[in-house]
Order: sequence, then C-alpha cells, then structure tokens
Amino acid sequence: MPSLVSALLGPTNTGKTYFAVEKMMSRKTGMIGFPLRLLARENYDRVVAKCGADKVALITGEEKIVPESPSYFICTVEAMPMERQVDFLAVDEIQMAADAERGHVFTDRLLHARGRMETMFLGAETIRPLLERLLPGIYIETRPRFSKLSYTGVKKITRLPPRSAIVAFSLSDVYALAELIRRQRGGAAVVMGALSPRTRNAQVDMFQSGEVDYLVATDAIGMGLNMDISHVCFASLRKFDGQRMRLLSAAELGQIAGRAGRHMKDGTFGVAAESSLLPPETIERIEEHRFDFLDRLYWRNSDLKFATLESLICSLNVRPNKEGLISARKADDQLALEALAKDSETAALANHPSRIKLLWDVASIPDFRKITPEAHARLLSGIYRYLSTQGKVPEDFFARQVKNLDKTDGDIDTLTGRIAGIRIWTYIAQRRGWTARSGYWQEVTKSVEDKLSDALHQKLTQRFVDRRTSVLVKGMKAQVELFTKIGEDGSVEVEGQEVGRLEGLKFIPETGAGKFADKVLISAAEKALQDEFKTRVASLVSGNAEDFSLENDARLFWKGQSVGKAVKGRDIMHPAVQVSVHETLDASQVEQVRNKLSSWLDYYLTKSAQPLYNAVRVFDEEKQASGSARGILWQTVERLGTIPRANVRDLLKSLSEDDKKVLARSGLRLGYDFIFFPMLLKPAAQRVCAVLWKIWNEKTQYATGFATQGKMSIPVEKGIPHALYLVQGYVLAGNRAIRVDVMERFTAKLREVTRQEKDKPQPLPLELLSLAGLKRDEAADVFSHLGFDVTKEVTKDGDKETETLMIRSKTKKFGAHSGKKRSEKPKQADADSPFACLASLKK
Repeated sequence: MPSLVSALLGPTNTGKTYFAVEKMMSRKTGMIGFPLRLLARENYDRVVAKCGADKVALITGEEKIVPESPSYFICTVEAMPMERQVDFLAVDEIQMAADAERGHVFTDRLLHARGRMETMFLGAETIRPLLERLLPGIYIETRPRFSKLSYTGVKKITRLPPRSAIVAFSLSDVYALAELIRRQRGGAAVVMGALSPRTRNAQVDMFQSGEVDYLVATDAIGMGLNMDISHVCFASLRKFDGQRMRLLSAAELGQIAGRAGRHMKDGTFGVAAESSLLPPETIERIEEHRFDFLDRLYWRNSDLKFATLESLICSLNVRPNKEGLISARKADDQLALEALAKDSETAALANHPSRIKLLWDVASIPDFRKITPEAHARLLSGIYRYLSTQGKVPEDFFARQVKNLDKTDGDIDTLTGRIAGIRIWTYIAQRRGWTARSGYWQEVTKSVEDKLSDALHQKLTQRFVDRRTSVLVKGMKAQVELFTKIGEDGSVEVEGQEVGRLEGLKFIPETGAGKFADKVLISAAEKALQDEFKTRVASLVSGNAEDFSLENDARLFWKGQSVGKAVKGRDIMHPAVQVSVHETLDASQVEQVRNKLSSWLDYYLTKSAQPLYNAVRVFDEEKQASGSARGILWQTVERLGTIPRANVRDLLKSLSEDDKKVLARSGLRLGYDFIFFPMLLKPAAQRVCAVLWKIWNEKTQYATGFATQGKMSIPVEKGIPHALYLVQGYVLAGNRAIRVDVMERFTAKLREVTRQEKDKPQPLPLELLSLAGLKRDEAADVFSHLGFDVTKEVTKDGDKETETLMIRSKTKKFGAHSGKKRSEKPKQADADSPFACLASLKK
C-alpha cells in the first residue's frame, strides 16, 4: 500500500507540531525531523515522558541517544537516519526549503523521505503551491490560528508590557537591549541560536516561571519555541542574511510575531521607537496571516558520486530538472570540500572511493565556530589525515582539544566560543568509528558542554538579570508573605536577597540597579518591614534614657542608630527635634517618636548643662534680684556660660552685695577678666554647650570634642570659629586656647609678678607655664597676646650658661582692667530671647 503523503499547513499557534507528535505516537514506529536542535530536544523530552526512554531515540549532529530498539526517532532534519524504515515520518517547518543556506536539505526530505504508512509535512501555507506541483496528489489540510494577533504600533523599549519578547538581529543589539531592560525592568532572559539547549532552557525557564518578565532574542524564537509571550516587539526590521543587510519579508515577520499569544490567548506585536514603522499592508498581512506564496525551493543533488574527487564535486553541482527548484548556493560543506581538494597532501590521500566518501563526511563537520573558512579547513584537513592514515582520531590529540575547551572562566563571548568549539568535538565523537572510545568521548564532550552551558547561563543571568529584583517581583506577584530577615548589623534580607539596611526607623535601600529595580526593592522591603517598624516605634517610645544619645553633629541616636536631629528651636537652650523615620510610618507613630525624642533631649540637656538651666530657675525664685543682676545672668546664659567681663562693665558697677550673693548661688563666678560657670568646665558640659551653639548657629559641620578632655590649654585649630572655643570655656591667646578658670589664675599671677617693678623685666616663674599647660617655646606668643613681653636673659657661671625667661608688662594690658576705658555701650538684648524680659530690669 503506498504511503499517504499529506501536509498540515497554517500560521503559528495552530497546534501542528503537537498533532504530528501525537500522530507519530499512535503508530508503532515513527520519525520527525525538526529544524533546530533545541526543538528536537524539547520534543524528545515530551515523547520520553509519554513512552519511556527505552522507546525514543534522539539524533542530532551533536547528540545521539539511541536505546537498543527504539520505536521513535526525534531528529534534526540534517541528522534524520534515512536508511531507517518507519511507519510514520514527518518534517517540521517544511517552508525552510526556501532558505538559501539549509533549504536544500528540507527539499531533499520533501522529495525523498517517506514513511511506510504515512508521511506528513508541517509548515506555513506559503509553500502550498510548490507542494502541489512537486508532489501531485498530496493531501493538504490547513488549520486556523487559535488566537488573534494584533498590531499595537510603536512603543519604547522601556514601556513595553510584561511578558514581552524583544527581537533583534545582532549579538550587540541583543546585549544592549538586555542591559537596558535590566536597568529599567529588573532583567531579561536571552535566547540566541548560538546557545546550547541546556543554556537556552535555563534562560527560557526564567521567563516562563515569571522570574523575569522580558525576553530578548534573535529570530531563533521564530521556530517552535512555545512560551508565554503576550507581545513581540521588533527592535529592528533588517537583518544580515550572510551576504547582505536586507529587510525581513512579511512572512518572516509573521513567523516571529506569531510567538505572541499561545493557545487561546490573544497576542500583540509592534515595533520599538528606534526602528522603522511597518507599512499598513504588511501589518494587515501579519494580522490575517496572508503572505506571498513561495515560487522556488533550493535543491542540491543528493545522489553523489565518489569515484573521484572531481566526480564528487561535479555531482554536487548538478542542476535541478524540476520546475520550482533552483540550485542551492554552495553550502559550508561543499566550500570545505573544495578547499580540502585544493590541498595537495589531502587530495593525494583521497585516492579511493571509500576515502573520498570519508573526505565528504569530514567536510560535512559543521563550522560551529565561524572563525574563518581557512581556520575550519585546516582543522578538517588534520582530522582527515588522522582518519585516512590511522583510521581514527588519536586519543591524545582529541583529549588536548577537549581540555583546551574545558574552562568555565571568561565572559559571555568566550564561553559561547568554547561551546561552539566543543560542539565540533561532540559531533566527531558521535561519528561511528572515528574515535577508539566513542561512547567515552561522547560522555566527556557532553559533560564539558553542560559545564560550559551552566557557566554561560550564570554569566547571562549576572549580566542581564538583577537576581535580587527578579526574586522579589516573583514573590510579590504571588501575593505571598515575604520571608524577611534582619541581621544584627541592620542588614535586611527579603526572600534571601539583601535589599538594604535598617538604620533606626529608616530603611536604606541598596539602590542604583535602575529605576524599576529600585522601585521593586523599596516596595518589597516596605511591605516586609511594616511589623518591624511598629515594634521599633513601640520600643523607642518605652525606651530608657541610656538608650539615647546626642552626637556632636546634633544627630539623635537610639540604640546606636540615627533616628532624628536636633535643630534650631525657640532659643539657644531649647532646640527643636526633627525626626528621621521611614515614610511609611503614619502620623501618629511619627508624633510619638518626636515627643519621645523631645522629652529625652530636654532631660539630657538639663542634666548635662545643669548650671545654665539651674541659673534660670534660681533667678525665677529670687524675686528681689536687681535688673543688673538679671542682665548679667541673661548675657552669660545666652552665650552658654562664658563672657568677657568688659561686656557687662556698667551692669557690674550697679550690683549690690545681695545681687552678688544671688549670682554666687546661681553658680556664676565674677572673675577679674571673665564671668563664667565653673561647673560648665567639665568635659560633658563643654561638649553639650558646643553642640547647642552649633545647632543655634546652624553650623553642625564643625568638629567638636577638642575641649572634652578637661585640658588646661589646647592648640587653636584653623577653621574653627573663635566663638566655639568660648562656649566651651576656652579663651584664645595666640596659638593656644586657655581654659577660662585657668586663665583667671594665670593672669592674676602675672599681675602679681609684674606689679613689683612695672618697667623692669622680672623672672617668669616656671610654675606659670605648668599652670597653663604651656611649653617654653609657646610662652612668647601667648604672653604677647595677653599684654606682656617675654625675653631671654643668659647668665654665666664659669663655663655654665643659664637661660631665664623674663617678663614685662606692655602699655596695653589684657582684660577688662586695662588703662584704656571702653567707649562702646553694652550689647542690646535679642528681643526674641526668652531672657529679654531680664534686660528690661536693668533700667
């Protein structure tokens, strides 16, 4: 009974391949040829799942899995074992017979491959007239597309909807687009023809599982790759076909666009803003699946003659004699054969039909590397010499080649190149009799390819996917509670991905991955940290005083983490509080935090700078104190505890003895040159006074802490305002700042020394230097600024010289008691100060 020859034609998403596979499994034996190794592997796995591994063979150029007695053969079209007789035979994507590079193989299968009972060709309806012409009597069935395909126009890459595939036609464009999607949308899977099935499957799995919402691919997705794609965007409408840059035909565009919308789900297609617009007639054709019929198929003679090299080459150049067929351009195998034939050494070895057949088999080794034709020819020449003279490829040579490729370091292009290289040796290992241990080397090369494939997948993912963002997007889509872990150092992990850190009541995200990635990261963290923020607010509000601190830059810390800042308030002694909390805290929580910080800050300032706050309280209680006393107190408190006596000279003159007693009870000391609070000269109080000054003057950038060791004098630092020394109780004298209580004792002793003979230098007591913490070489500068001259007097006692520092008062003296009377008026009180009312009592 003659074999039934039929064709199942139609656009993408019509279920043609599914139907053919099911039809094959309904027969006892069968074979299907696919256009891509990827598709062969995908369908092999499907048939194995239904029939068992012992019933199914996989045969591609680089992979052979052939059980002892298989019933079904899943192959690439080129690798179909034509000597095998099966009940059912099918070829997928038969319109590929019109492809300039590989079309002649499909045409050969169309003309000569037959199943004993049934032969089926699957493909696009564009090949229908040629099928009817070349195969008279063929039964043709057409199937409509399950879903609708619509054009949506121009969209920017960054505004494409989720589940989009962006198609480009060069590696550089694919990489650039994938990196753009990573920055703006968190990441993309990448599918290219050069990927191994293992790498391709891993990339597709990321897209299918929702780990990424975007796919960037070459036109490799146009054939049979069934994915959950809703929209196809063409980044370009031109491609290089191996000879020239050209526009894609409407049929090619339709094949790719048809990947959108699978089964009953409608799909859309469009172009990127950077590409050309599609003509209206092309859009209509794609939407309605109406394309020009093919008018020719590529053909190459398969009845080859191996008597001589010349006869083989001549048989390859035979022209077709059927209408609708044209000669294929020279394929890689024919070009390789002609290059090998020109090599005299190789040609000399091809001296017998069996050796000529071997030479043709070697020439058919695919050039996966695509380096240069010359490089590929050199490799083939070496392999042929080994096979023709030794019968096999030497093990040590084969092992060296594989070892050179068994490296998983390097970038994407390096790994892709190694995969292309190992594919050649996998192909050679698959050829029966070419290696001594073909089974062993098949396993070795497969293992190397798997390792390289895994490394390539990892590199692609690292470069084109923000793994952290993709994990979070996946979890948020599922609307499940995200597992959150907060480390002791405040680091925050959501679903195992570090997303930032908690600092007090604020989440600091690790941003910079891109606008979309940052948005997802913050959204996921905020959702996961809601309960943690509630817990922390409650803990802060009920916290103890020792949990809080005021830093030198005015920041407020809780348990070692910043939660706010002290800012300029109603007066210098009462700063306000500015909280630093995450924006998701509600108004009630923010107010609770602010009230707690304000309460603690008042407590801490009152405790640390107690003399200032006590002085105000004392004068509130002393109703009989005069206006002069209150004025002196007001100026000293407003200047945080230390003022020159000259500032209040007139007020001092009118003090009564009772006023002086009240001032003394407040802790204020009326010194010879300065008025100050001795109890504020302790390190803790000095620091607080400095911070209060910086807050009030909005100069928190200045360093403080130089006066917190209680030293008698310290060096003057450049860039520090003089007022900042004074509020800490230090008075400038040249290059040194001397603590005000020490300065009082120091200048008193100086006056005592120089009072004896005013115009005559007196020996400087060395205990004076010790009192102020000065070195001998610092004395001249300090004393000069205090109104004294220092000289050195040398005396000799035999050979021994003694140097003595001598001091004499200048005409102009330091402090409030100099001979020159000040003419300026006392400084007027700040009308907005809470102490302004005290100033009015001076009158």
